[in-house]
Amino acid sequence: MSSVPKLASSRIDSVSVLACTIPTDFPEADGTIEWDKTTIVIVEAKSGNVAGIGYTYADVSTATLIDSLVRHVVQGREALDVGGSWSAMVRAIRNLGRPGICSMAISAVDIALWDLKAKLLQLPLVKLLGAVREGIPVYGSGGFTSYSKEQLQRQLSDWVESSIRTVKMKIGARPHADLQRVRDAREAIGKGARLFVDANGAYSRKQALEFAKWFRETADVTWFEEPVSSDDLEGLRLIRDQGPSGLEIAAGEYGYDANYFRHMLEAGAVDVLQADATRCGGITGFLQAAALCEAHAMPLSAHTAPSIHMQVCCAVSRAVHVEYFHDHVRVENILFEGVQAPFGGELVPDLTRYGLGLELRRSEAARYAAR
Repeated sequence: MSSVPKLASSRIDSVSVLACTIPTDFPEADGTIEWDKTTIVIVEAKSGNVAGIGYTYADVSTATLIDSLVRHVVQGREALDVGGSWSAMVRAIRNLGRPGICSMAISAVDIALWDLKAKLLQLPLVKLLGAVREGIPVYGSGGFTSYSKEQLQRQLSDWVESSIRTVKMKIGARPHADLQRVRDAREAIGKGARLFVDANGAYSRKQALEFAKWFRETADVTWFEEPVSSDDLEGLRLIRDQGPSGLEIAAGEYGYDANYFRHMLEAGAVDVLQADATRCGGITGFLQAAALCEAHAMPLSAHTAPSIHMQVCCAVSRAVHVEYFHDHVRVENILFEGVQAPFGGELVPDLTRYGLGLELRRSEAARYAAR
């Protein structure tokens, strides 16, 4: 009987965290909030001379929580046993509550640990997870409600001309202006591209149902994201059932654990479930959402953070696309080496690079350091 080589034990020697705040290139707004800067919380987990990187888009307080509690839970554990570290982190934050910054803290550390594991095994993350496709389609996402008509049309048309044939715009801040803004978007991208809209829960049920019919019939909109609050599962189900055919209802980006996704799916609230690995418990949590989608025969779309979701979505059969979010694309290109640009409307992992394929630009991180 042949012997099987045993992998050497690799301990997590240290976990460090920093937060960076980067101004937007123009004031941004959606249906419910406005912002002019983005904070990213970056985790580095080391084993020997190998370092894994993870991150979440969150408040600086998330970094404080990682530093004061979460990192101590995983330091010294076996680096290859990411599931054990994830469970330990979930136990550690029990009395603080799972949603919000606790889940985002877990997410950043979990992503760093998956990146570390893949680097220790000298594999791209997609190969470690098990690739089911070579690339994943993206949709261009921006079209902020703070944009002028000219800015809106230029951004969306630039994506279409670069072969990203699906684009998404924000609506809901000024409902009286939304019909014209959607007309302007359709004019800019022509008839051959797909147009998505995202209200970020700004509408009432009756408003959303009225707009759903108009968007579909007049501007050929095929995706309506968070027409009402994502907490209003009955409202989402109402619009899904009574809205026009050919218009997909999407939500889920605020899911922090598997139970959230399970409740949304069991309520029949969406046509496409969204999940965000930087919020829902990292790669581990995203795979849990993907398993639920598999069980419910439901498509899965990744919310923002394209450099992370590119890898995991190429290993998830139910994944249909990744949000190529303008703000996060800027941040990731500023702070990381190895960020991939779409080619032919898809993101394709670089299989010559291990893990996520990212390396931190330390001078840029220092420049934008928030703590």
